[in-house]
Amino acid sequence: MKHAPSLLALIMAGALAACSAETPDGADGTAESTMAETGTSDETTADMEPAASSPTLEDLVVGDQRPDGHADRNQYRNPVETLEFFGIEPDMTVVEVWPGGGWYAHILAPYLEQGGGDYIAAGFEIGDSENARRSFENFQSAMAGYGDVDFTVLSAGSDGIAPAGSADMVLTFRNVHNWMGGGFADKAFADFYAALKPGGTLGVVEHRLPEDREQFGEGGYVKQSAVIAMAERAGFQFVEASEINANPADTADHPFGVWTLPPNNRSSNYGEEPDPEFDSSKYMEIGESDRMTLKFTKPVTADGAMLE
Repeated sequence: MKHAPSLLALIMAGALAACSAETPDGADGTAESTMAETGTSDETTADMEPAASSPTLEDLVVGDQRPDGHADRNQYRNPVETLEFFGIEPDMTVVEVWPGGGWYAHILAPYLEQGGGDYIAAGFEIGDSENARRSFENFQSAMAGYGDVDFTVLSAGSDGIAPAGSADMVLTFRNVHNWMGGGFADKAFADFYAALKPGGTLGVVEHRLPEDREQFGEGGYVKQSAVIAMAERAGFQFVEASEINANPADTADHPFGVWTLPPNNRSSNYGEEPDPEFDSSKYMEIGESDRMTLKFTKPVTADGAMLE
């Protein structure tokens, strides 16, 4: 499902921005014993080229396909552990919602391409912004090497992020606060539900607001209970929460919201010039935000599906 570049504008938010061989047969004597049993000679196998292995998630998160600086954030975002928690497999159809500068896209798209899966990037409406359009075109070019990537839209007025019941997994990273601020968070979760197959998975990572705080939808932080409630209103079943991306040092009360922390390191309000007198050292020491990591499922009996 292709859409013209009236989408993916969150990509303007950031700059756009290896394969390893498996242990060869015989390293533990396996190949030699097999040849002895079958009568295959060394001469017969000498000219056989070992099959190249597909890159694993571990390979890809440190691979050369990622833009400069992306891997530096692995220590905060734990991409391998996060994706494994969600249960990703290389042959899945996966929608990433509002992929921003492509931090996860440069892991997900090649992983799915080499495994026979499909990667769909669902961004937001570009509108009339020339900068946003240019950023989207750059993102399209960056994704061109990863097979047949599809581009769709999530916005207050969009029709859907993928054909109904077509996706195995929908993922979103640090975006729920944006939909809350835009007044269409419930619509977003409904779109995720519609796109997923019965039994499909929704994975959410979001900046976490302590439960004893009042939720205003500002500052980039959201209560975990609020995210669970949104998903359940859409029909999802909550499966499990993980502390993979937790950061107990984050107090979630910074002067410029979550953006005071790395990687934004904001020293003034949005749209204002950076404050050269602002001391960001303690925020650098905190690191990136404390984050919830939540896994949901669309019931296997949804949409009239029958249990096997």
